[in-house]
Amino acid sequence: MSTATALDEKTGNTVVPLDSYDLRILQALRRIIRAVDIHSYKLASQHKITGPQLACLLAIQEKGPLTGGNLARAVYLSPSTIVGIVDRLEEKGLVLRQRSRTDRRQVQLSITDEGRQLIAEAPSLLQDTLAQALTALPESEQVSITLALEKLVDLMEARHIEASPLLETGSLTSEP
Repeated sequence: MSTATALDEKTGNTVVPLDSYDLRILQALRRIIRAVDIHSYKLASQHKITGPQLACLLAIQEKGPLTGGNLARAVYLSPSTIVGIVDRLEEKGLVLRQRSRTDRRQVQLSITDEGRQLIAEAPSLLQDTLAQALTALPESEQVSITLALEKLVDLMEARHIEASPLLETGSLTSEP
Protein backbone atom coordinates (compact mmCIF):
# COMPACT_ATOMS: atom_id res chain seq x y z
CA MET A 1 0.00 0.00 0.00
CA SER A 2 1.36 3.40 -0.96
CA THR A 3 1.31 6.16 1.62
CA ALA A 4 2.90 8.90 -0.46
CA THR A 5 0.69 11.90 -1.07
CA ALA A 6 1.03 14.88 -3.36
CA LEU A 7 -0.56 18.28 -3.76
CA ASP A 8 -2.91 18.97 -6.63
CA GLU A 9 -1.40 22.02 -8.35
CA LYS A 10 -4.82 23.43 -9.36
CA THR A 11 -6.63 23.12 -6.02
CA GLY A 12 -3.81 22.83 -3.51
CA ASN A 13 -5.61 19.82 -1.99
CA THR A 14 -3.80 16.70 -0.92
CA VAL A 15 -4.13 13.89 -3.43
CA VAL A 16 -4.21 10.49 -1.77
CA PRO A 17 -3.30 7.47 -3.93
CA LEU A 18 -6.31 5.31 -4.78
CA ASP A 19 -4.77 2.25 -3.12
CA SER A 20 -4.17 4.05 0.22
CA TYR A 21 -7.49 3.04 1.73
CA ASP A 22 -6.54 3.95 5.28
CA LEU A 23 -5.62 7.49 4.22
CA ARG A 24 -8.71 7.82 2.03
CA ILE A 25 -10.91 6.76 4.96
CA LEU A 26 -9.19 9.19 7.33
CA GLN A 27 -9.49 11.99 4.77
CA ALA A 28 -13.22 11.25 4.34
CA LEU A 29 -13.73 11.26 8.12
CA ARG A 30 -11.87 14.57 8.42
CA ARG A 31 -14.10 16.08 5.73
CA ILE A 32 -17.21 14.90 7.57
CA ILE A 33 -15.94 16.29 10.86
CA ARG A 34 -15.01 19.56 9.14
CA ALA A 35 -18.48 19.86 7.56
CA VAL A 36 -20.08 19.44 10.99
CA ASP A 37 -17.68 22.02 12.48
CA ILE A 38 -18.41 24.56 9.74
CA HIS A 39 -22.16 24.13 10.08
CA SER A 40 -21.99 24.33 13.88
CA TYR A 41 -19.89 27.49 13.68
CA LYS A 42 -22.36 29.06 11.26
CA LEU A 43 -25.29 28.30 13.57
CA ALA A 44 -23.46 29.61 16.63
CA SER A 45 -22.07 32.77 15.06
CA GLN A 46 -25.01 33.83 12.91
CA HIS A 47 -27.94 32.60 15.00
CA LYS A 48 -26.50 32.24 18.53
CA ILE A 49 -27.75 28.66 18.80
CA THR A 50 -26.14 25.22 18.71
CA GLY A 51 -27.24 22.24 16.63
CA PRO A 52 -28.70 20.38 19.62
CA GLN A 53 -30.52 23.53 20.77
CA LEU A 54 -32.00 23.98 17.29
CA ALA A 55 -32.99 20.30 17.15
CA CYS A 56 -34.80 20.67 20.48
CA LEU A 57 -36.52 23.85 19.34
CA LEU A 58 -37.65 22.14 16.13
CA ALA A 59 -38.99 19.15 18.07
CA ILE A 60 -40.94 21.38 20.45
CA GLN A 61 -42.41 23.31 17.53
CA GLU A 62 -43.32 20.14 15.62
CA LYS A 63 -44.70 18.02 18.46
CA GLY A 64 -46.28 20.76 20.55
CA PRO A 65 -45.68 21.20 24.26
CA LEU A 66 -43.39 18.40 25.49
CA THR A 67 -42.01 17.25 28.81
CA GLY A 68 -38.24 17.10 29.15
CA GLY A 69 -38.36 13.30 28.98
CA ASN A 70 -40.42 13.31 25.80
CA LEU A 71 -38.10 15.90 24.27
CA ALA A 72 -35.07 13.77 25.17
CA ARG A 73 -36.61 10.77 23.39
CA ALA A 74 -37.57 12.90 20.36
CA VAL A 75 -34.02 14.17 19.82
CA TYR A 76 -32.10 11.09 21.06
CA LEU A 77 -30.35 12.84 23.93
CA SER A 78 -30.22 12.02 27.63
CA PRO A 79 -32.67 13.78 29.97
CA SER A 80 -29.73 15.32 31.87
CA THR A 81 -28.38 16.83 28.63
CA ILE A 82 -31.84 18.19 27.81
CA VAL A 83 -31.99 20.10 31.11
CA GLY A 84 -28.92 22.19 30.16
CA ILE A 85 -30.13 22.76 26.62
CA VAL A 86 -33.59 23.84 27.79
CA ASP A 87 -32.01 26.15 30.41
CA ARG A 88 -30.15 27.95 27.61
CA LEU A 89 -33.18 28.06 25.33
CA GLU A 90 -35.24 29.54 28.16
CA GLU A 91 -32.53 32.13 28.95
CA LYS A 92 -32.64 33.18 25.29
CA GLY A 93 -36.43 33.53 25.42
CA LEU A 94 -36.97 30.77 22.86
CA VAL A 95 -38.95 28.34 25.05
CA LEU A 96 -41.22 28.52 28.08
CA ARG A 97 -41.43 26.06 30.95
CA GLN A 98 -44.94 25.71 32.38
CA ARG A 99 -46.33 23.32 34.99
CA SER A 100 -49.03 21.05 33.66
CA ARG A 101 -52.50 21.94 34.91
CA THR A 102 -53.51 18.29 35.13
CA ASP A 103 -50.31 16.95 36.75
CA ARG A 104 -48.30 19.55 38.65
CA ARG A 105 -45.25 17.23 38.65
CA GLN A 106 -44.98 17.61 34.88
CA VAL A 107 -43.28 20.62 33.27
CA GLN A 108 -44.32 21.34 29.70
CA LEU A 109 -41.95 23.00 27.26
CA SER A 110 -43.43 25.24 24.58
CA ILE A 111 -41.93 27.44 21.91
CA THR A 112 -42.15 31.24 22.02
CA ASP A 113 -42.69 33.62 19.13
CA GLU A 114 -38.95 34.40 19.28
CA GLY A 115 -38.26 30.67 18.95
CA ARG A 116 -40.50 30.40 15.89
CA GLN A 117 -38.77 33.41 14.33
CA LEU A 118 -35.32 31.89 14.91
CA ILE A 119 -36.43 28.64 13.26
CA ALA A 120 -37.70 30.58 10.26
CA GLU A 121 -34.34 32.36 9.89
CA ALA A 122 -31.89 29.57 10.76
CA PRO A 123 -30.53 27.14 8.19
CA SER A 124 -31.67 23.54 8.40
CA LEU A 125 -29.80 21.16 10.62
CA LEU A 126 -26.96 19.41 8.86
CA GLN A 127 -28.61 16.09 9.69
CA ASP A 128 -31.77 17.23 7.87
CA THR A 129 -29.73 17.76 4.70
CA LEU A 130 -28.03 14.40 5.16
CA ALA A 131 -31.31 12.60 5.88
CA GLN A 132 -32.91 14.02 2.73
CA ALA A 133 -29.92 13.02 0.60
CA LEU A 134 -29.85 9.52 2.08
CA THR A 135 -33.56 8.90 1.52
CA ALA A 136 -33.06 9.82 -2.13
CA LEU A 137 -30.62 6.90 -2.47
CA PRO A 138 -31.79 3.37 -3.26
CA GLU A 139 -32.27 1.28 -0.10
CA SER A 140 -29.36 -0.98 -1.09
CA GLU A 141 -27.00 2.02 -0.99
CA GLN A 142 -28.44 3.16 2.35
CA VAL A 143 -27.81 -0.32 3.78
CA SER A 144 -24.30 -0.43 2.31
CA ILE A 145 -23.34 2.96 3.80
CA THR A 146 -24.83 2.03 7.17
CA LEU A 147 -23.03 -1.32 7.36
CA ALA A 148 -19.72 0.20 6.22
CA LEU A 149 -19.85 2.94 8.85
CA GLU A 150 -20.87 0.50 11.59
CA LYS A 151 -17.97 -1.75 10.59
CA LEU A 152 -15.62 1.23 10.78
CA VAL A 153 -16.89 1.96 14.30
CA ASP A 154 -16.14 -1.66 15.26
CA LEU A 155 -12.67 -1.51 13.69
CA MET A 156 -11.95 1.59 15.75
CA GLU A 157 -13.22 -0.25 18.84
CA ALA A 158 -15.60 2.67 19.39
CA ARG A 159 -18.90 0.81 19.82
CA HIS A 160 -18.89 1.63 23.56
CA ILE A 161 -18.76 5.39 22.95
CA GLU A 162 -22.15 6.98 23.58
CA ALA A 163 -23.34 9.02 20.61
CA SER A 164 -26.73 10.36 19.68
CA PRO A 165 -27.68 10.60 16.01
CA LEU A 166 -27.54 14.38 16.36
CA LEU A 167 -24.44 15.88 14.79
CA GLU A 168 -22.61 18.21 17.10
CA THR A 169 -19.10 19.33 17.80
CA GLY A 170 -17.37 21.56 20.24
CA SER A 171 -16.54 21.38 23.90
CA LEU A 172 -17.58 18.25 25.76
CA THR A 173 -18.18 20.24 28.94
CA SER A 174 -19.97 23.40 27.91
CA GLU A 175 -22.44 24.67 25.38
CA PRO A 176 -22.86 28.27 24.14
